[in-house]
Amino acid sequence: MSAKYLIFGATGSIGSNLANKLYDSSHDLHLISRNEEELKSLSEKLKCTYTVADVLENNFIENVKSEISEVKGIAYCVGSIDLKPFKMVKEDDFQKCMKLNLYSAVEIIKAYQDSLKNNKGSIILFSTVAAQRGFANHSIIASTKAAIEGLAISLAAEFAPNIRVNCIAPSLTNSKISQPLLKNTIMAEGIAKAHPMKRIGEGKDAAAMAKFLLTEESSWITGQIIGVDGGRSSISVSYTHLTLPTKRIV
Repeated sequence: MSAKYLIFGATGSIGSNLANKLYDSSHDLHLISRNEEELKSLSEKLKCTYTVADVLENNFIENVKSEISEVKGIAYCVGSIDLKPFKMVKEDDFQKCMKLNLYSAVEIIKAYQDSLKNNKGSIILFSTVAAQRGFANHSIIASTKAAIEGLAISLAAEFAPNIRVNCIAPSLTNSKISQPLLKNTIMAEGIAKAHPMKRIGEGKDAAAMAKFLLTEESSWITGQIIGVDGGRSSISVSYTHLTLPTKRIV
């Protein structure tokens, strides 16, 4: 049996787009999601195996590993949007966010580390533009995703040259979990305008980068945090179209 690419969060916007892109390139897949109906439908379409599992449940990784042992790559596309004023934040909010975004990813990597090493594999983790940019009400998700970035860089150093580890940091992406923000047309337009590219991200945007980093196309890239964010992490839109007459300072 050939080693497969595992996609956790396979029914989400990024995960499902990544699955389709890998399938189109004739890679073997194994999909994991807690949404059984959507997962079964996607797996039948892509003619691949799958496991119904919730990464918040105890022993989830044992269920996955009992069905798939040899892997070539892992994409952890699970995520959340946890926005609260800091005054309302409780310790449990951080614990739940860390479990979903960080601790479960660690469990998966530990479970498949040997297989990834044997197969010269690759790991893709996901952060957010908010880990490096300061946004109000983002203390929970920003600090959690910053931990993901630290994990990615640390593991890249430890696992080289046998396993590559990279991290993608998207900005807000059109998905099921972002709908509470995007269903308000005025808010959605405002968020889009805050990006130099003047639109909200789509799942295919980050998925294209994930497919590149996961496969041998990027065999000399590891330890990178790559923004797929419409320019928001590095470009200010405030003065993009401002021009001033040239003046000489005497």
